[in-house]
Amino acid sequence: MLNQNKGGTMALQEKSYDVDNRTGTNHEGPYANTPVRRLTATSIIGDSVENAAGDDLGKIDNLMVNLNTGEIEYVVLEFGSFLGIGGKLFAIPFSELTLDAERELFILNRDKDYLKDTPGFDKAHWPDTNDHSYFNDVNTYWGSPRAYY
Repeated sequence: MLNQNKGGTMALQEKSYDVDNRTGTNHEGPYANTPVRRLTATSIIGDSVENAAGDDLGKIDNLMVNLNTGEIEYVVLEFGSFLGIGGKLFAIPFSELTLDAERELFILNRDKDYLKDTPGFDKAHWPDTNDHSYFNDVNTYWGSPRAYY
């Protein structure tokens, strides 16, 4: 940020994003929201998902929020579609994803073959999302320790 001092010369001052973050004032710059602690749902939906090798695993189609706890429990990952056509949807525990804030995408530590063999569903036939046994099956499949009753 440039400011003019009393002598009329321009002085370079460091911008304090910590203050902006605490006050809610809009801020700018490549590290304005670092470290990332919270994101809007609309900034997550549509994000790309890759594995650690950089393989494209799809995009986040939707989020499943537990209305009792307020947690995002699952993302709905769309895999294998072209321009939104075809493909398969998966419920994946949100805890399986890691944010790569610099690249603005999520990392899922699985390979494409794992997803090809993973039970999923299509856009026209969603599972019963209020059925605890469905999500317990998903948790078991992904190795997540959480169980819902």
